[in-house]
Amino acid sequence: MQYDVFGLGNALVDIQARISENWLQQTGFDKGIMTLVDDAQQSAVLDRLSGISLHRCAGGSAANTIVAVADFGGRAAFAGRVAADELGQFFVDDMRRLGVRMDVPPATVGQTGTSAILITEDAQRTMLTNLGVSATFCADDLNEDDLRKAKYVYVEGYLLLNPVQKAAVYRAIEIAKNAGCKVALTASDPFLCDLLKDEIWSLVRGPVDLFFCNELEAQALTGKTDSVECAAELHRSCENVAMTLGPNGSLLMHEGRPIPIEGVPTQAIDTTGAGDMYAGALLFGITNGMSWKQAGHLASHAAARVVSQLGARLQNRFTPAEISELMR
Repeated sequence: MQYDVFGLGNALVDIQARISENWLQQTGFDKGIMTLVDDAQQSAVLDRLSGISLHRCAGGSAANTIVAVADFGGRAAFAGRVAADELGQFFVDDMRRLGVRMDVPPATVGQTGTSAILITEDAQRTMLTNLGVSATFCADDLNEDDLRKAKYVYVEGYLLLNPVQKAAVYRAIEIAKNAGCKVALTASDPFLCDLLKDEIWSLVRGPVDLFFCNELEAQALTGKTDSVECAAELHRSCENVAMTLGPNGSLLMHEGRPIPIEGVPTQAIDTTGAGDMYAGALLFGITNGMSWKQAGHLASHAAARVVSQLGARLQNRFTPAEISELMR
């Protein structure tokens, strides 16, 4: 079997809850960003959520993107580490139910990583992430045969923060390039672009064929403020660039020219996973015969649909007829 996309990322169970502004302030965590927390901090937050309606699903940035590829009918695989606990089994079962191949053996020590996603009334999400055993994912966990069968290998930028996971990333990229597969990298977060600017640029100038970022990440990398100039600067080093612009749509750079993609008006309820959904829809499109403009069009509509609901998964999936209509 050939895969459209093989993803590498942190395997986390997303635990989503809608909370008040006051509830969030009492936690002491900064609003609207991702914060890494230890076991005790995460346990305290999850205990406080007891009695609140929760939604959980297999998550993590790259996992969300791979799920999106599968939801659109693409062939997908994912590599990440969970523990041999209830949450770990839930993660694997959830991914396989969607048709995503996942065969990294679970860790016998430790606990599965979690991300508490706290959503306030203004649709902003504050993520408290405990990586658990996902941080132990290493190069030995890679299924090299599956990697070689992928059209694209998709890498979550967060993995570059951990030396063990980073080694897996570089090994996966080496395998992919030697097999003639393309490599896509997502910037993941503006703080990552500040912290690892030189390394990200090295990847963008080197093995990466498609670079995903948002406006803030592009500004952090290029030092520019104009969106078109940011994208053009990145495109001078990378064959393809996909830069999201929030409600203003996105800008693709392909074959030396910009491809503006319209935003889709919607009432945002939860912005969790908007960029992940955009990446999944775009990757599905370009690996299944769509033009870059068509794939961007689908990605824009998918991102708009996912922010209009709670959670990073599409509750109302696109039908083949809807996809065909969008392609017109």
